Amino acid sequence: MDISVVIALLNEEESLPELTSWIEKVMKANDFSYEIVFIDDGSTDGSWKIIENFSKQNPHIKAIKFRRNYGKSAALNSGFAAVQGDVVITMDADLQDSPEEIPELYRMIVEDGYDLVSGWKKKRHDPLSKTIPTKLYNGATRMMTGLNLHDMNCGLKAYKKSVVKTIEVYGEMHRYIPAIAKWAGFRKIGEKVVQHQARKYGTTKFGLERFINGFLDLMTITFISKFGKRPMHLFGSLGTFLFFIGFVIAGWLTVEKFFFHVFKMTERPLFYMSLLSMVIGSVLFVGGFLAELVARNSSIRNHYNIEKTIGVED
Repeated sequence: MDISVVIALLNEEESLPELTSWIEKVMKANDFSYEIVFIDDGSTDGSWKIIENFSKQNPHIKAIKFRRNYGKSAALNSGFAAVQGDVVITMDADLQDSPEEIPELYRMIVEDGYDLVSGWKKKRHDPLSKTIPTKLYNGATRMMTGLNLHDMNCGLKAYKKSVVKTIEVYGEMHRYIPAIAKWAGFRKIGEKVVQHQARKYGTTKFGLERFINGFLDLMTITFISKFGKRPMHLFGSLGTFLFFIGFVIAGWLTVEKFFFHVFKMTERPLFYMSLLSMVIGSVLFVGGFLAELVARNSSIRNHYNIEKTIGVED
């Protein structure tokens, strides 16, 4: 199979008919073998009924329905587990991503050899309340990940099948899939300027909390990528350093007392600083040791309550 299109959605009943027909048209025009995998992330409108009706008309349509809303990362992770295509395309269901971009994204993966191609909505049709936080977020992400992508969170992306079968997306880490792929060893990551269309139906799911959560997730994924498998390297080093500083200060105070007859040690701030430093150092060291045990004996798993499926196994 050439292409798998993965679409995570939440209450997009108005846009689904047009989007589905548009994708089908592009696939037929380019003679692609394909599948469309919809993941209904707990919609409360008629989105699932529309998907069911389309699946009866088109055997290329598959779908997963969550019993409740788990978030885009959960939806994408479940979709990635179900895909069969050699190239995987992700796109949003709100018609702001154009299916006309699919052939060129496919070519960049197959012919140019990219592991991942991220869309770049250079000209956006969003309000300032969304574009300004997005620019700040992308700037911070480029600085911390070393990936020179202008639009890290663009929903329109293309992947080699091996990428989506290797990485694991959880929490709200879908924003950082290129970084996750890079840290998993996939080095050829590029971007393509894509058309951004104004929202035609429904309302945006973007809110201020997503920007705040995105920054916190960036901190998390940066830590996990560097120390997730070896937390002792961070906590152990900090703990050892602080304990050593406290021990040196305590040693100097002891020398002053016995050789220079400087008494009233407990009234000196340095005495309490040395104790605090040694206690914090010990706690960090033990914390790093326990984290090392946890990291070596557990792994992250995604468990989501799936209500219905079409064409895929639960």
